[in-house]
Amino acid sequence: QVQLVESGGGLVQAGGSLRLSCAASGRTFSSYAMGWFRQAPGKEREFVAAISWSGGITYYADSVKGRFTVSRDNAENTVLLQMNSLKPEDTAVYYCAAARIYYSGSYYHASSYDYWGQGTQVTVSS
Repeated sequence: QVQLVESGGGLVQAGGSLRLSCAASGRTFSSYAMGWFRQAPGKEREFVAAISWSGGITYYADSVKGRFTVSRDNAENTVLLQMNSLKPEDTAVYYCAAARIYYSGSYYHASSYDYWGQGTQVTVSS
């Protein structure tokens, strides 16, 4: 079992940066793919970024490609989401999630993930 705790959210002006961190417990962290999702008020949870268990492959939503970077440190049981050039439409609660994924298409779907953190609020002001 994996427990996930996000941190690093906050209020930032448009054009600014934030770095979200997801700390994971459990000895098998390195065997899990990790994803970041977000949910804005009144909207469905949407895929943001994901990274394979080794860190060798990353995936991004088109809306964040070129602005966000996902990375992981398996020795520290941590996943990071560096968010640059933030826009008001990036405002949401951001969640990290863990899954054992065997098909590349599965990274994009929330239903593929078994474990979720509690979320951290990101607010981007215009």
